[in-house]
Amino acid sequence: AKKAVKLGLEQHPTSGDLKLLEVEILIFDNKLEKASQKLRRIELLAPNNEEVYIQKATILSKSGSHKESIENLKIALLHADDKVDIWSMMGMEYLYLDDFEKARLSFAKCIDVDYEDYSSLYNVVYCFDMQKNHEKAIIFLNAYLDKNPYSEVAWHQLGRQYFVLKRYKEALTCFDYAVLIDESFIGGYLEKAKTYEQLGEFEDAIKNYMLTLELDDPTAFAYVRIGECYQRLGKLDSAIRYYKKSVHEDPFLDKGWILLTEAFYEQKDYQKSLYYISKAIKIDEYNTFYWRKYSDINIKLNSFKEGIKGLEKCIELNDCSIEIYIALSDVLLFIGDFNDAVKVLVSAQETYKDAPEIEYRLSGLSFTLNNEDKAFTHLINGMKLDYEYHIIIKDLFPLVFVNLKVQELLSNYKKAME
Repeated sequence: AKKAVKLGLEQHPTSGDLKLLEVEILIFDNKLEKASQKLRRIELLAPNNEEVYIQKATILSKSGSHKESIENLKIALLHADDKVDIWSMMGMEYLYLDDFEKARLSFAKCIDVDYEDYSSLYNVVYCFDMQKNHEKAIIFLNAYLDKNPYSEVAWHQLGRQYFVLKRYKEALTCFDYAVLIDESFIGGYLEKAKTYEQLGEFEDAIKNYMLTLELDDPTAFAYVRIGECYQRLGKLDSAIRYYKKSVHEDPFLDKGWILLTEAFYEQKDYQKSLYYISKAIKIDEYNTFYWRKYSDINIKLNSFKEGIKGLEKCIELNDCSIEIYIALSDVLLFIGDFNDAVKVLVSAQETYKDAPEIEYRLSGLSFTLNNEDKAFTHLINGMKLDYEYHIIIKDLFPLVFVNLKVQELLSNYKKAME
């Protein structure tokens, strides 16, 4: 294209159209300053050429000057016979400015000219979505369908609006129309399937997901959703089969691996569950939910060191919820690392200063480590925060619980409360 324009300008050096093509190539090559200089010269010769202002708008947009870009597009509109492309460009500029109202009105003008301009239709609906004006979107789409009733795209978009508003029966009707108009419309079947899921009709959801697999290449997404529907129906073996298909289709889909993890966990097959959670962690090693599950499974398998590793990884990744600290201290207590358990709980207290579950554990551990003064201090702190929580002592430290001094203190405190 560059050579053709260069040759053309050598033969026709005064051609405005060729000069504008040269500017377009310069913009494409991101040589914006050079393009601007040439445009200024062209504007002097052809001030009424809308393409001059369109190219100026493009340069300004690329430079991030979206308001100035819009002003040039407004000038272009004054000189243009065909305004559709300019309205579309204006719509995009307004989107850059997050001015969804003006963007929507610009794209709507494109649709008024061409009712099959689906790109503009999607953009109008997108603007309604961003404004959360779903009711207005429904009014707009119904008006559109009055004029263009055989548009599967519009029926699909209308169904999506009803779906967002949880009007699932109406959404389903729209998706039915969409696939009646175009029997190969995969988006329609996907939305039907998702709607059936919301209605709790999982068999029908599966049928529609299956149709998408027949119409196009299988996707990991569809396999996952089919598996989840089977799981909701209590058919765990079928669910597992489709989860396996999902990770075969996309080995980097961590959701597939985690669903397999949960499925085998539910079956108490912790060894397989551990295998699959390890796969998920390889894909996303910063996901603390995965490390929590890794820890939980290892503890079920009595692999306490690995369980501790998982919980420590959560803290390292800033998942510092009290549940993590409590779980970690309880595992350390179970394997007899009392001092480390205390360190974990003391660290937790920096964030959770008034947590009875921490105070009672510190009390039990202090008794175990023969530090009675600290033990009674923590026990009293715990009772002040929540007396009923003292059951923790009974569950985790049964020998401490039967201590006569402990029993006496608990009894006296209860009487004082009454």
